Parts: sequence; C-alpha cells; structure tokens
Amino acid sequence: MLITQETLIHAMYFAPRGKVRLQQLGHHLSQRYLSPTDWLIGFIGDSGAGKSLLIKGMFPGLELTNDDEGINLRPLPLTAHYQGGKFMAHTYHVDARFEMAFQQSWQLAEAVKAAIHQGKRVIVEHFDQLYPQLQINPSILIGVGEEVLVTRPGVFGPKPEEIVDVVYKSILYRKMAHTAEDLTAKVLVEMGYDRPQFHSDIRHGFIMEFQERPNFDLDYVEERVRDMISADMDIYCHDEDHIRIGKRTIFPCTGPRIHVTRTSEIKGFRLLKEFIWEPVKEIYYMVGLVGDSRLEGVTDNAQ
Repeated sequence: MLITQETLIHAMYFAPRGKVRLQQLGHHLSQRYLSPTDWLIGFIGDSGAGKSLLIKGMFPGLELTNDDEGINLRPLPLTAHYQGGKFMAHTYHVDARFEMAFQQSWQLAEAVKAAIHQGKRVIVEHFDQLYPQLQINPSILIGVGEEVLVTRPGVFGPKPEEIVDVVYKSILYRKMAHTAEDLTAKVLVEMGYDRPQFHSDIRHGFIMEFQERPNFDLDYVEERVRDMISADMDIYCHDEDHIRIGKRTIFPCTGPRIHVTRTSEIKGFRLLKEFIWEPVKEIYYMVGLVGDSRLEGVTDNAQ
C-alpha cells in the first residue's frame, strides 16, 4: 500500500451511475489509496456529480454537513469546535461552496488548518474554492466528472484548478450519456422489451448487456430516441429512484441527479449498428455514444 501511495501520479476510473455503484467505488478507493495519516482530503466536481456518494463509500458512517438529500447541519461542527477550543471528532466534513455563504473563506481555512494540525481528518468538497485561502495541498485530491480522477498532489501539482479544468468539462458527457441511456431504455420498454438490468460505462457513452441476441432493429430504436431528443423535453429528478421526462412520464433511474436538464442538450447521439459479442461473459452489448467519441476498432455504421 505504501509503495502504491508513494508512486501514485494519478488513477482514473469511469464514474459510474447509481448510488450503489458510486459507493462501491468509494469503498474501493479507500482500500486502495487512503492512509490513516491522510489528514486533508479534497473533492472537486460540479453539483450532482456524485461526490457525496463517493464520500459515503469511502467513509461509512460519516455525517455529511450538506448533501443532495437536503442534510444541512448548522452550526458547522468544524467551526463550532474550533471556536470552542477543542476538536471532539476524528473526521470532519465541509462543503466549501455551501459553507462560504455563511462565513468568510479565511475563517473556514483557519478552522481546517487548526484541525489537521491537531491530527484530525478534514474532508473538503469543492476544495478548489477553499484552496486560495488554505494554500495547503491535500493528501488526496479526487475529481469527479465523467471519470473519477485520484491524485496525490506534490510540490509541483497537480493544482486544484488543473483538476477543475478536467472534471467540469467532462461531466457534461456523463450527463448526456446517462440521459440518453434512460431514453433508450424507455424506448425498449415501450416496444415491449424488458429493461436491461445490466449496464456499464464507456467514454462518452453507455453499454447495455443482453444474455441473448436482441431481435429489435437498432436503426428504429435510434430514431425513436432522437425523436425524444428533438422534442426538447424537460428532465427532472422526481425522487431518489425515478426521473420525470416531460410533464407526465415517471421512469425508474438509479442516478436521478446525473442528467441534462432538457433532452435537446444531448448532442451526437447514435447507437452502434451491431450488437457486440463478448465471448468470455457470453453476452451481447448494445452500445450508445454521445458527442464526437469513437470506439477503437469499431465503426459507428457497422452492419
């Protein structure tokens, strides 16, 4: 483990969609990269990227001070304990973007510094917003966009703004791909097929898995999905397990917050025109892509 930490430049994982998969990835990251002496841990990523779920997977039982489920602890335990002169917890969580609406950034930075100097662990979401005042590199810096990027910053970086440049640009593709995946599943259900239970992630796209070769027409499915994209329908988080498409349709979804806001925001959607056979697992893949991505060795118009 120590060798892995000392030689780590960066590690990259696909950012999965859905609570369970994000928390499982967080657990994996904690086992592989986290050390007991990592006092300052930073997270960078846009709202809805899944930072809170990763944190819950990495630190089971940690009470988050603010997250997508509406939790809002006031006053902030970190600053309350700092002002009281004694840090009573081992690990603290801070959402810097949210917290700086209530206190000055320098005050928050002073509390973080005091805690880590006393051997307390501080986990900071939106680390890039606190770094100008903090001026301390975290032990681990994790960016969440289309991929999850894990780094151990050194004297020469990477700096938080470098991670920002990567993850804030790529999150759009993750949201487009996830929305396109749900629209594709909706079309299949309307055609009378069961929704695929197994799916996976690829760069700028998604994969649906089938135990037997499907007999539906891929061109037809693609056309139906593109019709919904052109219809410019709203996409909303309905609850923790569903999205709302347009005004009436409620559809199951494992990651209801990771979507574009309107279907027309999906650019370049298409399906590969063949089912890909995976001989080891003995399953068929249906592959959807967004943007200008290409899969090496496979052409978009394969028959």
